[in-house]
Order: sequence, then structure tokens, then C-alpha cells
Amino acid sequence: MTKKILLDWLVPLVADLSRELSQSARYARLLNTLRQLFPCDAVALLRLEGDVLTPVAVKGLSPDTLGRRFRRDEHPRLELLLQQRRPMRFAQDCSLPDPYDGLIEHPPGPLEVHDCMGCSLYLDDQLWGLLTLDALDPCCFDLVDLDLLEAFASLAAATVKAGERIQGLTKRVEAEHQRAELYRQAVPSPTPRELIGQSPAHRQMMDEIRLVADSSLTVLITGETGVGKELVAEAIHQASNRARKPFISLNCAALPDALVESELFGHVRGAFSGAVQERKGKFELADGGTLFLDEIGELPLAVQAKLLRALQSGQLQRLGSDYEHRVDVRILSATNRDLAAEVRAGRFRADLYHRLTVYPLPVPPLRARGQDVLLLAGYFLEENRVQLGVRGLCLTAKAQQALLHYTWPGNVRELEHLIGRAALKALARAPQPPKILSIDEQVLDLPGLAPTTATQLVEEIAHSALAQEWDLRQAMDEFQRQLIRNALEQYGPQWSKVARALKADPANLNRLAMRLGLK
Repeated sequence: MTKKILLDWLVPLVADLSRELSQSARYARLLNTLRQLFPCDAVALLRLEGDVLTPVAVKGLSPDTLGRRFRRDEHPRLELLLQQRRPMRFAQDCSLPDPYDGLIEHPPGPLEVHDCMGCSLYLDDQLWGLLTLDALDPCCFDLVDLDLLEAFASLAAATVKAGERIQGLTKRVEAEHQRAELYRQAVPSPTPRELIGQSPAHRQMMDEIRLVADSSLTVLITGETGVGKELVAEAIHQASNRARKPFISLNCAALPDALVESELFGHVRGAFSGAVQERKGKFELADGGTLFLDEIGELPLAVQAKLLRALQSGQLQRLGSDYEHRVDVRILSATNRDLAAEVRAGRFRADLYHRLTVYPLPVPPLRARGQDVLLLAGYFLEENRVQLGVRGLCLTAKAQQALLHYTWPGNVRELEHLIGRAALKALARAPQPPKILSIDEQVLDLPGLAPTTATQLVEEIAHSALAQEWDLRQAMDEFQRQLIRNALEQYGPQWSKVARALKADPANLNRLAMRLGLK
């Protein structure tokens, strides 16, 4: 490789360090350059968070890879790379399982990786993560200069650092808020589950979470069944200055009417039959922290009045007691009902409704989140892979398309249950435990699958635009993004054919694809 060719590839990356780019675009350009320097089937950038490696960008791997989480103790190849400061290539006869077996996009179907190398990335002498390169050809990296890969890793680290500078500042501010809250004893909240997604609808929701988290406003989280409203509430709590204090959750629909008041406000001994001792309610348990009231629309009217008083004054009485307690609690609530309609029907108090909806936060349905379906599927696939004890668990290309074209009336919860059910069925149908277990569209058994027509695409994006309050530019960007994705699914990564199919100038299409985060 001549110095001129090398400079032609590396100079644009150096120039990117001073440019304003989205994190996804920055990482995509980094991996594209990596594949030009070291031709191979797949490359990935993974970030180390605790003992888990999270893919933040991939090229040549199945889209669901971005939703997977690789534990160090379950993937010995990745662990060996993390332990080395210099790049490392694995021997062709290495018996250690490869984490990407079955995930490399290749026409014949899921295949095992035959050549693998990678290197660790350090930021300010701290281990940040990994770059990995994989190929199906066992001799692909025979002539690779590992010193060149090490030099590229230094440039990659600088790219990552530039992309994470603002994010790092935000995290340090949040950490200062949390340290300020340690002046009193805290009841630790459980580790929050992760909100996974990269779609515009998901990013807008995350922006809303960050915006409202550090305020004291009450938040009403709305959305269809199964979209993850409780996860959103946990994320708000964890990003707030109450993160070190309790996060207490109560499902208002899961309790008989007679017990709701006791659960909220507590009771004294003898307050009712069976009350053999005093008991704190959820408000007292959440003192200093956050109280999440799920299915708030199911509260009886009598309890709504007492809840309103607690919200207004911060004071409450245990059931059967004459004494008042004062608490400092932030209220988050959620519902899949139209509370405004419930108010008009007389089933919900108007004054409580206005107290709860100081900051309404809608959670988008899964059908409005595009490729996020595959990221979430990857997350659930990795969970099931560990539970079933198989080396690899992947979706066929047709299964991925089936997931993308389904309307998901049950949203993320339905997807989670479907992946678990399909993985179990696929394992049961295998004559013997395979190294790589593939899930096809027949095992998914989704009803009413049909290709998305142009009319359906326009209707879906129009629905998302109105639901997420996009401006016209955002809606047009999403339409163009989906149109190009559909063409890529038909023609593969052959951009000249895609340009002809869309009747677009190849150079203009290339610039548009980069602006939309598709390259």
C-alpha cells in the first residue's frame, strides 16, 4: 500500500475531527475507512461498559447486532482482545467461539467466521472498547500489517473522543447532581433496564427525557400497551437529581379498589380487618425520590381526591390515623387511556388530570420506530441465546423483513415474547443442538405479513410525523430514508442500481445517504 493511497483514506478522518457530525455518521465513516484499509466481511466498534461490550456501530453484520450485549465472561475472544494493548489476530484453528458466528451478512445464510482480528481502544490511557474485523475467508488477514492497524486504532480513539466530548460533559454534570444528593441515606433503586433505539422517534423521546428529568415537574407518560412506559419512568428517575433516592412503582390496575388507598398512603394497626400492624404506603417509601403510578386512569374517584391533596400539599394521612405526614416525592404516572376523554366522561377528576399533565411525554409505538425493531430483537436474541445455552442465535434475512413489516399491536412486549417463543421453537425443531441456531419467518409465525406498499409507507410516516410533532423537513427526511432502505433491501449495497431504481443522480444520492445516516 503506497503512502499516497494511505493518506487519501486517512486524511478525511482527520478532517472529521473538527467537523460537526452526528455520532452515528462519525462512526459510520470510521468503519467505512477501516474496511477500505483492511478489506473484510465485517467490522464493529464496541464500547466497554462494566463487564459488557455494547456495539455502537457495525458494518457487514446483521442489523440486530446493535441490540446485542456481549458479556466479557461469555466471549473469550473479546476478553483476550481487551487484555491486549496491541492488535491481535486469532489463529485459523483457534477453538474459541466467535461472537459473530451467524451474524455476518452473506447471501448463503449464517456462516461461521474463519478469520478474526481486533484491537483495544484507549481514551486518555483508559480502556474504552474494541475494534473488531472478521472474514469468512480463513486467509483474509494473511498480509495485514498489524502496526498499521495499531496506528488506525489511535486515530479511531481520537474519533471516538471527539464524538463523546459533549456526552461526557453531560454525564459529569449528572454525576455532580447525584453526589449532592448523598447527604442523606438513600434506598438504592434497582438497576434500570436499557432503552434501545436509534430511530428519529426514539431519539426525540430520549431528548424529552433528558429535558424533563432534572426538573421537579410531574410527568404523564402516555402510549399504547407494551411500549415500555415503566422503562421511560425509570430513565427519567435515573437522569434526575433524585437518582440516588428510591424509585417506587405501583400498578393502580393490579389492586382491588379497597386496597389502593392503603397501598398509596399506608395504614395503622386496626384500620381495617387484617391490619395487624402499621404499614408505610408508597408515598412514604418514596420520600425524597420518585413515585411511579402506572395505569393511573384506573384509580377510583375517591382515591383520586386524596391523591390530589397529597400532590398539592405534600401531606398525607395513613388510613385510620389522625396524624399527617409530610413527604417530598416526585410523581410520574402512565396510562394507555385518553385521560382527557375520561375527564369528559366523568370518570377522572379534571383538577387531578391537570396536576398530572404538567409535562406530557408520549412513547412512540414500535411500528413508528423503523429499524429499532431489529435492534430490540438483537437484544432479546442475546438474552435467549444465553438462556438456551446455544453458541449463536440469529434471524434469517426473511425473518428480519417479517419483523420490519409487522404492525406490532403489542409493541415491545409482544416482540420480547415472540423472540423467546421463536427461539424455543427453533431449538425444538433442530435434530441436534446446532452451533448456530437460525430463526426463520415460519418459526416467527407472525399473522398477516405483507410487503409495505408506497401508500402504506406514506401513511405510516405521516402518522409518525403527527404523533411526534415533526416538522415538514423531518417527515421528508424519514420518507427518503425509508425509500432508500427499501431499495437497498431489494438491490443490496449496489448504490448504482439503487440510484437507477430511484431515478437519482448517484453523486446526489451518495450525499443524501450520508446526510440521512445511511452510509
